[in-house]
Amino acid sequence: MKVLGIRFCKVSHAADAEGLAAMLGEKGLGLKAADMGEGQEFQGAVFPVGDGEPGRGSWIEIWPAGENMPEMTMLQIVVDDADAWAARAKENGVDVKGPDDAHGERIYYMDGPGGLPIAFQSKAD
Repeated sequence: MKVLGIRFCKVSHAADAEGLAAMLGEKGLGLKAADMGEGQEFQGAVFPVGDGEPGRGSWIEIWPAGENMPEMTMLQIVVDDADAWAARAKENGVDVKGPDDAHGERIYYMDGPGGLPIAFQSKAD
């Protein structure tokens, strides 16, 4: 069982999300955002980091809050086998929800101490 990447996800008011993305981006810290085919309105930003294979590496996600996307900060852990990680967590008494299969990934969810949403996921079969 192996961790393949870490993702940080921040969802906030549109102006805050856009400002954070600008600060992290090429006119701020200099991180290069993935091409999301955006129009005029800010839709969000994903900043891949490291040399990981797409879907396996680490990145930072910044999204504007909306009807189906509440404000939050989330830690996502990319693993080699989400089902095996879920089984281990459940054996250790962790309340794990899922799986959900979305965007080519198998995803499980749990709440960390203090309410931090945590997800771990692997490529779906």
